[in-house]
Order: sequence, then C-alpha cells, then structure tokens
Amino acid sequence: MRLHAHSSLLCVVDIQGRLLPAIPTGPQVVAMAGRLADAAALLGVRTLLTEQYPQGLGPTPPDLAAKLPPALTKMAFSCCGSEAFTAALSDDIESALLCGLETHVCIQQTALDLLARGLTVFIAVDAVGSRHALDHEIALRRLEASGAILTTTEAALFEWCGSAEHPQFQAVRKLVLANRASDRA
Repeated sequence: MRLHAHSSLLCVVDIQGRLLPAIPTGPQVVAMAGRLADAAALLGVRTLLTEQYPQGLGPTPPDLAAKLPPALTKMAFSCCGSEAFTAALSDDIESALLCGLETHVCIQQTALDLLARGLTVFIAVDAVGSRHALDHEIALRRLEASGAILTTTEAALFEWCGSAEHPQFQAVRKLVLANRASDRA
C-alpha cells in the first residue's frame, strides 16, 4: 500500500489558532502541514482543509491557510460528519493522508470513518499532535491496530513523487532539504 499523487487526498484537519498554543508540538505540526500542502500543490494532490467550530477555536494560521483551499467548517469531530467533506470523496480517491489536530480526537475519528469507507488511511506522524503525549501515543497505536498506516511527511512526499525522474522531483527535494536546514537552526 503506497501513496500515489493521482489517487490521494491530503486532509489538513483543524490546525487552528486558539488550539495551537496548547499543543506542545504545534509549531512542528504547522510546519509539516505546510510542507505537505506545498508538495500537494506541486504534485497535483487533491487537498481539503477543515476547521472545527472556528468561532471558538479560531481560524487556520494565515500562512498555512494561504497554501490550502478554503476551509470546510464542521462541528462533528470526524471530518466525515461534514457533508461537504464526504461529497469531496470522489470514487477515484483510494487513500487519504491525514495531518492536523488532535490525534486522539478529530484525526482518530476521521481515520476510523475513512477506513470504514474502504479508503487506505495514512497518518503523517510528524504532522499530528495532541495536548497530552499519552493521548497522542495511544491514538497512534489504536489507529495502527485499526489498519491506518503510520508514515512521515518526508516519506509521503517521496511516495507521491514516485521517482527521481518525476518532473517535480527537484522541487520536492528542496522542500525536504529546507526542512532539514530549519531543524538544525
């Protein structure tokens, strides 16, 4: 089971301003979601952005939102509770790559619902987070046991690319190298 750009959906879930300060890995989640969004744009991967009750949790940070389509507003924790979200799940989408907040709530419930719909679900573990480490860890364990595939943003980028011969390979490679440089700074 691999990610393919033509049959994937990137789901950026509820990375919102008022929730981020409570997430210890919040800055990393934003950075990695941005990296995924940049690569998705380069490679033609369809992308959805959701916001959970934005009146209370605020909007997506502007720098990240600028890289994504307009947010779908939802009240259900699972993105599948949004009619607009489920309407976007066309028959040619075989897999979904999830990133965002919180691992044990919206990410987990969305992943479980997408698995039940027959999609292959990938979780970018360096692009999801929770307020508490235990909730995050147990959610990842439960998701993996339920059939979700744990991956990293870098692995996903290169899977979408597929080959060093891909016309966008050098641009994707620059996204990877730029992130490594910021990690050392």
